[in-house]
Amino acid sequence: MKIKWGVIGGGGIADRRTMPGMLLAGNAELAGIMEVNGDLAGKLGEKYGVKAYDSIESLFAGCECDAVYIASPVVYHKEQILAAADAGKHILVEKPVALTAGEAQEAADYCEKKGVLLAAGFMMRFAAYHQQMKKWVAEGKLGKVVNASGQFTCWYPEIKGAWRQKKSLSGGGALMDMGVHVIDLLQYVTGSRIRRVGAFCDTKTFSYEVDDSASLLVQFESGANGCIHANFNIPDEAAKWRVEFYGTKGRIIGDETIGQAEAGEVDALFTGGGAGYDAAQNKKTARQAEAEVELGNMYTKEIESFGESLLKGLPLECPAADAVFVQRVAEAAYLSAETGKFISLL
Repeated sequence: MKIKWGVIGGGGIADRRTMPGMLLAGNAELAGIMEVNGDLAGKLGEKYGVKAYDSIESLFAGCECDAVYIASPVVYHKEQILAAADAGKHILVEKPVALTAGEAQEAADYCEKKGVLLAAGFMMRFAAYHQQMKKWVAEGKLGKVVNASGQFTCWYPEIKGAWRQKKSLSGGGALMDMGVHVIDLLQYVTGSRIRRVGAFCDTKTFSYEVDDSASLLVQFESGANGCIHANFNIPDEAAKWRVEFYGTKGRIIGDETIGQAEAGEVDALFTGGGAGYDAAQNKKTARQAEAEVELGNMYTKEIESFGESLLKGLPLECPAADAVFVQRVAEAAYLSAETGKFISLL
């Protein structure tokens, strides 16, 4: 059996990554695309061989779908989630779930009341390298995690009409668009939530109203510390996307493992612990661990995982509750930047 999908917001990431990934999913079928731009809707319908619609109402009236994928501007997420829930559709929504964490929680509560599943589009959880990292940490290979950090950046200059550059449409800038992926991955891999955050969030380079630079100092519930950097003002060719985990028994560094494609390299070394103090701090040669994984398509895995939850009653890999908390962390960072104080979440 295949889950029939409707797509709300067919341009951008939906066309670039998610719908092509959906076509490769063994348990999914693309049934219809909704895009408010009529010309684009027609082109997308022709490209993917399905009927296109220019409103949610027409999509639900004309498309027989079991679930919807929402990739519209963030300002519309909540109302579209509620409409989908009223229509009895299960929902996968791009991050952030809604304009604010409060609205996101309201949407999640409404879906629970209506008996429909709501998952968030943190597709990087499905990257094979990240799942291997999580497995290593859970197995105790790192010992006690003492630091978890990461950075995710791009070059995003002023673009006329770009909704991500208006806070009223996006909820935030580099931190809300890029940094939330790092927040989510650090919590996912370590299995520990962030409990305290201090931050600098600024617009240093461009003239739009959202942040183009964000740096966070965070402390996890486990006691580990970390740093998170998100920028819109680093040239793409100079950008270095990384996640790093250090513990009492080793390290895991993901170099270019984050992004829109499964790629990069993993540098992992596990010492086993128990070494004595070396005053000279001479590094001893230790055997590096190999991440023996098969790289694939994160978006296909994301769609298939959601389908498995529907068809077999399995827990969602990325439930809305996790995304709501990630958004709370981001909002706490903005508050910290405004007040100059550390903000506690737990």
